[in-house]
Amino acid sequence: MSSPALPMRNQRRFRFDLWTVVTLVSLAFFLLFLIYPLGKVFMASMLADGKMNFDNYINFFKLKYYYGALLNSFIVSGSATVLACMIGIPMAYVMSRFHIPCKGFVHILIILTLLSPPFIGAYSWILMLGNNGFITRFLGSLGIHIKSIYGLHGMIFVFALQYYPHIYLYVSGALKTIDKSLEEASESLGVHAWSRIRKVTLPLIFPTVSMGALMVFMASFSDFGTPMLLGQGLKTLAVLTYEEFVGEMGTNPGMSSTISIVLLLITTLLLFWQRRLVAKKSYAMNSMRAPEIVKLKGLPKLGAYVFTGAVVLLSLIPQATVIVTSFIKTKGPVFTSEFGFDSYREVFGRVPEAIGNTFAFSSVAIVIMVLAGMLISYVVVRKKSKLTALLDAMIMIPYVIPGTVLGISLIIAFNTPPIVMTGTWMILVVAYVIRKLPYTMRSSSAILFQLDRSVEEASISLGVPPMKTFFKTTAILMLPGVLSGAILSWVTTINELSSTVVLYHGSTATITVSIYREVVNGTYGTAAALASILSLCTIVSLIIVNKISGKRGFSV
Repeated sequence: MSSPALPMRNQRRFRFDLWTVVTLVSLAFFLLFLIYPLGKVFMASMLADGKMNFDNYINFFKLKYYYGALLNSFIVSGSATVLACMIGIPMAYVMSRFHIPCKGFVHILIILTLLSPPFIGAYSWILMLGNNGFITRFLGSLGIHIKSIYGLHGMIFVFALQYYPHIYLYVSGALKTIDKSLEEASESLGVHAWSRIRKVTLPLIFPTVSMGALMVFMASFSDFGTPMLLGQGLKTLAVLTYEEFVGEMGTNPGMSSTISIVLLLITTLLLFWQRRLVAKKSYAMNSMRAPEIVKLKGLPKLGAYVFTGAVVLLSLIPQATVIVTSFIKTKGPVFTSEFGFDSYREVFGRVPEAIGNTFAFSSVAIVIMVLAGMLISYVVVRKKSKLTALLDAMIMIPYVIPGTVLGISLIIAFNTPPIVMTGTWMILVVAYVIRKLPYTMRSSSAILFQLDRSVEEASISLGVPPMKTFFKTTAILMLPGVLSGAILSWVTTINELSSTVVLYHGSTATITVSIYREVVNGTYGTAAALASILSLCTIVSLIIVNKISGKRGFSV
């Protein structure tokens, strides 16, 4: 005789609350717009001559045209990473350990360097040190002939100046947490200053240095704009991916998909290798005694000031060059000796849509990122489960995806029914959200870890529903930090080129795409005007972030 059915109220049922909906919707979003497109790219990479095989991969490693681009990418990225470390580590040490006038202002200038798009730096150096650059012409008139900025050396130089702030920011944070008793102990044993830095300080901060170096390598490895402008026939993987995709669009995008998968595999393997390396060389410290700020005197003081000033000045030259040249009149690709607002009038008369598109698309994307970042970070931090762990892992995938790869994957996935998004503004917004959401979520999660659960529990105990508690209490407490991260994400979004140049259509062009097209077409005046608008927006955004962050400071 079967036992009677239990009453419904005594049966365990899956609790389908709003947080579950947030988790499931977020998982569905990333499965649809990230995992599915990447799967389509992988399948396309295995398709050659209408058959599934490894021919594309064989050709990649067999033909010098392809593996040569891979070697170029490693040479440029590896050299730029080493040079960035040579600049960033001393800069962080000087700024963290010694008294430097206007330190906060210098810090903002360094971050401004990082947030400005690298291809604008490349364009600026072309104006100065290109084949017809004004420094090149001036030195030539004196009988001094120098090598132009074009080539691998130019890419390395631009990338190092652009990305050394990654090293600076990571190392600065690490140096502030070192217990000074460790360095004092080595000093008492007779270890002198330089040996102490090499044998004690650098090994202690190695995990942080390696993370910053990884960020520099991956950023330069996947960048599209700088190699495209400075390459002059020398191609990197990011450039080759774009060119193969544009050439094969609508017929056989197999090779571009193959290069995309190679790019993705390399960046993923580097991330795992860095984490494995750090696991073997990590040290625990109590950080009870922070290092003191030392006031230098004499020659060391002069050396620190000169080094800091020289690095910051060299970093800001591209922005200054862009702003100044935006007011110089042009005749075709040649700048005249007259000043005026002609370039700005031409920009607002000829490409106003690009300016409007940039701020409209980025604003829509940042609203989605802020809301999604706060909600998703809450379920990941406060509602831990296997599903939220899977969601957290998915959100970290865009860290290792180059912009060109993401753009190509979205086009391959959504160029045919049932979902067609290519050529629309929506596909750009999706790409921005996918690429930048991890950063917004990281800042939101960091704040949540600092908030005591008792605040929420007290609100709920007073009869306020959990979701209402989140929006009326938790979200408000999170807002200052989230806004700081959101503004910085917005800045990087308006400066985005790698994915935009693949995804845009004529009517959805943005400022970065327009700058790239103007430089390629030789209309440097309008390019400078557009770049100045971006630089101004970046400066204003940094000032806002600094005001919101207050004394806590901020990082990228």
